[in-house]
Amino acid sequence: MTTSILIVAIDGPSGVGKSTAARMLAARLDVPYLETGAMYRALGLKALDEGVDPDDPSAVEKLLTRLDLDVELTADGEIVVLLDGVGVQPRIRSAEVANATSRISVHAPVRRFMVDLQRRWASRRGAVVEGRDIGTRVFPDTPFKFFFDAAPEVRAARRFEQLRQAGEVASSLSEIQRQVLERDARDSSRAESPLRRDESYVAIDTGLAGPEEVVDQMLRTISARRRTLESG
Repeated sequence: MTTSILIVAIDGPSGVGKSTAARMLAARLDVPYLETGAMYRALGLKALDEGVDPDDPSAVEKLLTRLDLDVELTADGEIVVLLDGVGVQPRIRSAEVANATSRISVHAPVRRFMVDLQRRWASRRGAVVEGRDIGTRVFPDTPFKFFFDAAPEVRAARRFEQLRQAGEVASSLSEIQRQVLERDARDSSRAESPLRRDESYVAIDTGLAGPEEVVDQMLRTISARRRTLESG
């Protein structure tokens, strides 16, 4: 990664507003926005389409050998995730795909495959990259790292509203909160690239601030760190 390439890492659990803030920040910085979760979701979708058990490490590893996954940057700066050459954005947003994705993403070969793809893509263009292991595994050397968090009940309410707007509410709010906590446990306890943060991150409680306020805070931090790096 050269000094001219700007990479901002945003990590955190589900439902903390990473995608919204990352998209807004990328537009303000004039760099692409890379939603790594969409890449994992595309793999979860392929597993469902092919009847592959997301909990079977051997079957998942074989699935990776025939995975045709790419990320395309359109002329207007939008990111399109392509699975077998076809954009899959609408299909990967279902609760079924989200569940399969959470289960399939714990496998080490999956993490390694995705990390390599994300590094190659963002290192060529720069990007605001959001996920769960961006600052710890994918781009550990970037000086621009943010960790989002919010109370589980806030995150569950946001997820419930997302599903309601998509017409896919099939669970109660309490059930969605249970799923949120279950996913937190999986993400934090997996052997490969667990969700965690260290002192290199700037922590932001997104339950206490709106997207615009969060983005403004990140921009101030990035600007200050750039000045420090340039003067040092």
